[in-house]
Amino acid sequence: MKIDIFSLLVRTSLLAVSVLGQTTDVDELANKNADFATRLYSKIASSNDDNVAISTLGTTLALATLAAGAGGATRTELLQVIGVAPMEKDGEPERIQTLLKQLRETTDQIQATGLFMMQDVKADDGFSNQVKQFYNADVQNVNFANGQQAKGSIDDYVRGRTWDKVKDVVENVDPQSMAMFISADFFTGQWLQPFNVNFTQEERFYVNKYKIVQVPMMLHSGKYYLAYDPTLKVGILKLPCEEGIAMLVLLPDEDVDYTYIDESMTGQVFRGWVEKLKKTKLEIQFPRFSLKQSNSLSMSLPSLGIKEIFGSTADLSGISSNEGLKLSEVVQKVTVEVDETGGSLADASSNLFMTPLPPRLTFNRPFIFVIYHEATQCILYIGRVVDPTKN
Repeated sequence: MKIDIFSLLVRTSLLAVSVLGQTTDVDELANKNADFATRLYSKIASSNDDNVAISTLGTTLALATLAAGAGGATRTELLQVIGVAPMEKDGEPERIQTLLKQLRETTDQIQATGLFMMQDVKADDGFSNQVKQFYNADVQNVNFANGQQAKGSIDDYVRGRTWDKVKDVVENVDPQSMAMFISADFFTGQWLQPFNVNFTQEERFYVNKYKIVQVPMMLHSGKYYLAYDPTLKVGILKLPCEEGIAMLVLLPDEDVDYTYIDESMTGQVFRGWVEKLKKTKLEIQFPRFSLKQSNSLSMSLPSLGIKEIFGSTADLSGISSNEGLKLSEVVQKVTVEVDETGGSLADASSNLFMTPLPPRLTFNRPFIFVIYHEATQCILYIGRVVDPTKN
């Protein structure tokens, strides 16, 4: 009887680490937002069979920014869908904004967040100041009637705010647009245990039964946190990064389609994976990859329950006194770069002659990753790598 390598490694591991602590309001906020993060990913991932990268925290902050200027059913929808509505308290009108600001500053990611409105719409100064204070978001006017000019203004803004890390956010601009919300996010894994570039070599990656590609496969031996979910038949490996960030890499068993994991992921499932992690000696092979993904969220958000803000009954009176203002589009551009060091200055050496030689785990078929802040378990990004040779 064949035993999956994840199951075998976890069963033979002798060290389990449990971290106990009090739950703070920020932890609770991250907890409640996790279901939105996984639902958003599942919805977008179901629309294609290619690589996927979503900044779930970036989307939450974008929708919270809009909620700051929304009223009535429009505001209610936004807060309920991102999961933070239950945390509102009477007499504390800025509680949600304050907690999200703390979460944003704690996780410290490279982001650009902006609301771009047509030229004759004047934003309320109170709204502009509030979203700048809490979400570091900007409000600008652009000439949507001139598509190329509008595209240039948006791209220049994003490049400036992300230090040229994120480019070409929008391909086309609808001249009839009233307001566009732009979110741009950049992540590079700065590993606590960097891979040694001298050990990277071309290896096979099995995209599917009919397609095999050659990819730069990185190699490292060390102690890693590992788990196995027998219900979903998926292995879980944690790759720790600097600044308290970690990447969970999910490798379905060979007889399990990755779309099954996409559909089964929830906030509770994610937290269960983290709790199961146990430390073991391991040699891993992991492909180098770079994802640059643009996502039009106006197609996905309505199916998750956010509809009002795109319709004629949208209440955005807190953003502007102009009547009939509605959101035309929400665009997110995400860049995730994974290489041997991720820009880390840590020692990238690795001893491949450990005694005894540890088991080797190779990520040579489609996998899913979840990047999160370890202390709060706030999900920052979720993605899927089907073909590492493509963006």
